[in-house]
Amino acid sequence: MKIRPVILCGGAGTRLWPKAKKHQAKQFIDFGNWTLLGKTLERVKASIFDAPIISTNAKYLRQVKQHLKKHKIRKFKIVLEPAKRNTAPAILSTALIKDIPKEQPLMFLAADHLIEKVSLFNKAIKKNQKKLTQNNIFIFGIKPKMPSSEFGYFLTKSEKVTRFVEKPKEAKAKQIISKKGYWNSGMFYLRKDSIINNFKKYQPNIFQNCNKAVTKAKYKSNVYYLNKQAFTKATAKSFDYAILEKTKDINAIKLDIPWSDLGSWKEICKMYGRNKRHYFKKKNVFHRPWGSYVNLFNGKEFLIKELYVKPKGILSLQKHHHRAEHWVVTQGKPKITLNKKYFTMKPDETIFIPLGAIHRIENPYKKPVKIIEAQVGSILKETDIVRYQDIYGRVK
Repeated sequence: MKIRPVILCGGAGTRLWPKAKKHQAKQFIDFGNWTLLGKTLERVKASIFDAPIISTNAKYLRQVKQHLKKHKIRKFKIVLEPAKRNTAPAILSTALIKDIPKEQPLMFLAADHLIEKVSLFNKAIKKNQKKLTQNNIFIFGIKPKMPSSEFGYFLTKSEKVTRFVEKPKEAKAKQIISKKGYWNSGMFYLRKDSIINNFKKYQPNIFQNCNKAVTKAKYKSNVYYLNKQAFTKATAKSFDYAILEKTKDINAIKLDIPWSDLGSWKEICKMYGRNKRHYFKKKNVFHRPWGSYVNLFNGKEFLIKELYVKPKGILSLQKHHHRAEHWVVTQGKPKITLNKKYFTMKPDETIFIPLGAIHRIENPYKKPVKIIEAQVGSILKETDIVRYQDIYGRVK
């Protein structure tokens, strides 16, 4: 039996646009003729997978259908949530649709994860298929590249998950990594009957209401419109809290592959930094007295640049009316001014420059400084610079 991929595509992307009234959902952001949902749809074309099921909501239905068409996926099912109820009801509702047999292996994927070395990922899925039972759950762990407070972790004892740790502070994350902890990727692998059995046992309210919502769903043109009255009665809970923290039968599939949920501008900057050769165009290089910068990608309300600050180069002391900035240092040790604070940064360190903050980058050393910068805002032009001091005489 082939594995049925279920793509959870309901996220709103509020972490990237905390102040925006109309934020872009991360899975649909154009990062340079590709989106995270598009990459996910390409992944599930592998021979181990059956036709995908996409769990989403009415707001995103048009964009989901556009992506399916663009990626030439003709066989699919869409399960439409009538209200936000977190991942537990979303996962259960997709599993309950009637064209999935009881022992069907289901692979739950987030629509907004970037996974590289896909063949290793798919190999691990196939290898563990025979181990699936009517009760157990497999979750995917990613070997951490650095201690991060942006991800959850889990600890294991001979492949069994013994403990989950929800987004710890960096010092705690270091301890977890020293105990061979893994990032919890939020991808789950289990059979349909295991989902049903676990929900019946641990979350009877969610099971009853989701079952009603699916039974009373309207079905038209490959789309299940879940019954609103029943679905809204289901308790809003994440799958982690609803099931994973209750059951003892969880196995870990540990992967050492490049993975990111691009959940912060720091992660997005790093992704562009890793792939800058792909985005680099000579016509987008601009020279300045302090060095140069290159515009790598101009997105919708964001712009990614790489700054090159030559030895002894000093940018003007400045602020912006229309944009905030996120910087990731990739080379050198820049000296930073941020309002009334002064400090030196090192490679891989990151800083946020809020809208209207007075700031400056200096390179007092002999080695060049390189910074990947994400500008986020409504106007992303050089005209949005208010200069206070400048050693090159550019203050009017």
